[in-house]
Amino acid sequence: MTAVLHRLRRDYFATPVDSAISVVLILLVGSGLIGLLRWALFQAEWAVIQVNSTLFAVGRYPVEQQWRLWLVTALLAAASGISWGLLRALPRRDRRLEARLWPLNDRIAIILFAAIALVLPALLRLSPAIQARWWLITALLLALRWAAGHWGAGRRGRLALRLLPLVWPVLYLFGLGLIGGGLGLIQVPPGEWGGLLLTLVQASLAILLCFPLGVLLALGRGSDLPLLRWSSVVYIEFIRGAPLITLLFLGQNILGFLLPGGVAPERVWRAALVLTLFAAAYLAEAVRAGLAAVPRGQLEAARSLGLSTPQAMTSIVLPQAIRTAMPAMVGQFIALLQDTTLLSLIGLLELLGTARTVMANPAFLGRNAEVYLTLAVLFWCCCAALGLGSRALERRLNPNTTA
Repeated sequence: MTAVLHRLRRDYFATPVDSAISVVLILLVGSGLIGLLRWALFQAEWAVIQVNSTLFAVGRYPVEQQWRLWLVTALLAAASGISWGLLRALPRRDRRLEARLWPLNDRIAIILFAAIALVLPALLRLSPAIQARWWLITALLLALRWAAGHWGAGRRGRLALRLLPLVWPVLYLFGLGLIGGGLGLIQVPPGEWGGLLLTLVQASLAILLCFPLGVLLALGRGSDLPLLRWSSVVYIEFIRGAPLITLLFLGQNILGFLLPGGVAPERVWRAALVLTLFAAAYLAEAVRAGLAAVPRGQLEAARSLGLSTPQAMTSIVLPQAIRTAMPAMVGQFIALLQDTTLLSLIGLLELLGTARTVMANPAFLGRNAEVYLTLAVLFWCCCAALGLGSRALERRLNPNTTA
């Protein structure tokens, strides 16, 4: 206790100025939190969220086909638990002495997962069957985290860890096929997807596709071939100079005019294509900054060892450049996730579009604050998960990190 008080005094009240600033900030933050809690507990009417929780989650996805979404969620939870456990059981060779199977962050995360699974479905007044599904999915995630961490340190665990980069893309494509109605199932048109489901599909698809495209554009911009270099420059500068909402409207209209009716993709896929092209231009600039940070001597040294230019780029230069550009790239991914709210302006019912339809319902007029606060929390959770994952990846890839 004495150590804690000493640390608080050292960090927040070391000088009179520090003390004054700390007291003012504590009063401001405290009064804001008290006011928010008073409103949330005694004034807000959360029935608008409880009644429309399914609409916020999946939009108008047919009720009789929602078992597919539960199956995809369970598969993602299983893959997450196995990946989490294997990464803890098999740390990098140069960090095995410092690595721990159950660090403090993991224990806190497990407590949070369990608490959310127990409390949130009850607060939303979901049916007992749906509450039980959330409990089972959370239990599956935590059980596989424990099992993979406990038994994953052996030879089979190392083999499974090598297969993980292949498992996730296959699982992603399988999930998309399951949601959309491939694999012999009844088709569910993308127009019936909505809410958080549509937001996550659009953002994840754009993030996955814009990464390789952005790397190619960055390499093209640094190419010695003038036509390739100037083509990349013109593309990047044009996309960066145009507002995203303009490109979204352009994509919705121009593809419909250019392509025959049977060939033109659904409006959802057109929007995903525009988001991908837009994010790739910004990502290319982040990767270009990473490439510029790698000393040119490394490329020359790799060439002197007999590597070809493509081999030197893929084995020596690009890994360092991408590691350097990782924070900027993750910032772009988070911005892309938030930019999906613009899809409501072109008529797609993602989270914000769904919220607008709910707020327009006469039964819920005036409940805007509850709805917007819920959206803010949902987006914060998605962005926080993206940021935590990227920081973990940075630590694993950083050769100078010792813990």
